[in-house]
Amino acid sequence: MRSDLHVATTGSDRADGSAESPFRTINRAAELARPGDTVVVHGGEYREWVQPRRGGLSDRRRITYTAAPGEHVVIKGSEPVTGWERVGGDVWTVAVPNTLFGASNPFAEEVDGDWIVYADQSVPKKHLGDVYLNGTSFYEVASVDEVTDPPLRTQVVDHWTGTLDRVRDTAQTQLVWYAEVSAEETTIWANFPGTDPNDELVEVNVRRSVFYPTEHHVDYITVRGFELAQAATPWAPPTADQPGLIGPNWAKGWIIEDNVIHDAKCSAVSLGKEKSTGHNFATLRRDKPGYQYQLESVFAAIQIGWDREHIGSHVVRRNTIYDCGQNGVVGHLGCAFSTIEDNHIYNIAVKREFYGYEIGGIKLHAALDVVIRHNRIHDCSLGTWLDWQTQGTRVTRNLYYANSRDLFIEVSHGPHLVDHNVLASRVSLELFSQGGAFVNNLFCGTVSLDPIVERPTPYHVPHSTQVAGYAAIVGGDDRYIGNLFLGDDPARAYGPGSTRPGRRQVGYGTSGYDGHPASLEAYLELVSDPTKGDHERFTGVKQPVYIRDNVYASGARPFEAETGATVLPDGDASARVVDEGGEVFLECHLPAAFDDARVPVVSGLDLERVRFVDAEFEEPDGSPAVLATDLVAADKTSSNAYPAGPLSTLVSGASRVRVW
Repeated sequence: MRSDLHVATTGSDRADGSAESPFRTINRAAELARPGDTVVVHGGEYREWVQPRRGGLSDRRRITYTAAPGEHVVIKGSEPVTGWERVGGDVWTVAVPNTLFGASNPFAEEVDGDWIVYADQSVPKKHLGDVYLNGTSFYEVASVDEVTDPPLRTQVVDHWTGTLDRVRDTAQTQLVWYAEVSAEETTIWANFPGTDPNDELVEVNVRRSVFYPTEHHVDYITVRGFELAQAATPWAPPTADQPGLIGPNWAKGWIIEDNVIHDAKCSAVSLGKEKSTGHNFATLRRDKPGYQYQLESVFAAIQIGWDREHIGSHVVRRNTIYDCGQNGVVGHLGCAFSTIEDNHIYNIAVKREFYGYEIGGIKLHAALDVVIRHNRIHDCSLGTWLDWQTQGTRVTRNLYYANSRDLFIEVSHGPHLVDHNVLASRVSLELFSQGGAFVNNLFCGTVSLDPIVERPTPYHVPHSTQVAGYAAIVGGDDRYIGNLFLGDDPARAYGPGSTRPGRRQVGYGTSGYDGHPASLEAYLELVSDPTKGDHERFTGVKQPVYIRDNVYASGARPFEAETGATVLPDGDASARVVDEGGEVFLECHLPAAFDDARVPVVSGLDLERVRFVDAEFEEPDGSPAVLATDLVAADKTSSNAYPAGPLSTLVSGASRVRVW
């Protein structure tokens, strides 16, 4: 029998949970909720870590947590702090008892773990604590003296690419804090320019998560319509437990929808790995690289039941996610078979208090059969980073702009499908993988290609977690059809004085593939020397690429063996994203020759199989993929041919199309 359990700030946990006699805490309702029940939370502010005790039994018999219709519900991992005393000038201090934090004090825990980078070992590591003034987070500094005289912050260079990253404005960098933790209390000093903190709302991080079960396999839960904020989430590499502000914690079938999620110290939404398959062993043991431990975690996960029947198949949709230190959405293994769609993700990892190789608006490992569809991702250190085992993954109809980098696909064998996206930042695509297909995208920035032969990675039986083999990333085996590439000076994209590995090809367009054979038949001929041994005949032979019918402008260059390439006159083409807040527009100016380039709708049947995995480009159900929906959801089956790029109506001349 289905029932509603009500929660209100005026309620009592000794009540019966009816609409007339609601509970006071969401956790009390969670203790009693059964499959099929709905927990209705009424307007107000709740400061608790909601820990669902049980889940639903199926997609139709789930437990739903929802904000009451038309009511604003805020759940926070922070607590307000009062009683600040002025030290001098704008510096204030307060001592809070450690009992406020429970079992774990975020001001004593460091942001640390595998893959994080602290380039200057003389500077203390950052902590999971944070201070907020009327909802704005502060920066942690290294001493009380720096609270009094905050250090100037300048632009920061991204260690991975050499690109210059933005930081927040100078005024906000004066909002700083420092803490010292003793056995009984935590003393915090903070700089409040021109402000008496006792007259404002000042909060500090207290709880690790806001909505996250402590047990595994709490399945089929829906979380809808809340504002979820201010959690002391830890660094979440793929070789460790990956708790987020909200997430299923190694389960199946969650729906996280229509929420506003912000100010996670590291990661907001976690679909990630659990602890038993490895937890920062590279950092703790220092005997093997993180790469090796990550490889082991894949096999360890299979031993504990990592498969479609028990893990993944989550939906993350229509959320607004912002102001997080590491990720908007993170996941390794637990993200498989999931859908991430219609989200607005911004201001991720741009505060730059700490840095590591696990950042992004969306950062996923082993994204098997994951769909990333129609998300607006901007002002992030990296828009989307798909790392390891990006297989059966589809990135479609997304809007990327104003990021340091838009899309990075690393050490994966495919098939992965990227179609009808706008990639409008300085760096559009970094491809350290093989086996991809890129169809009807707009690339406004550079394309970077890099083989990664020193890190062989697994691939899977299609649409399954079962490992089929593993191989090195030698590059190539990629497909490009019907894309629009714009050019510029690569030095502008990467910044002056940047350094990149010598093997990496960086440019505008597909000319980085020059030297690759243009068909499987040509490749097979190159590796058919009978005088060479079994594997020796493949050494040094580049994989084939399948590139046709793309359009190039403003200096972008085609692959030397491309068929059907259209190169537009120099200096006569442009495209830019115009963000007007609630609406976003794509403004283009294209010469008349653009109208002569047309391509039919592409399906998986038009794409050569992926060589290493021996797999086709398919939908999750095994049917051929169909790429017949453009960026703005227009159907592309009414005509025999369409323009290059993500919009089926794009024509020459000046145009302005609303894309969000």
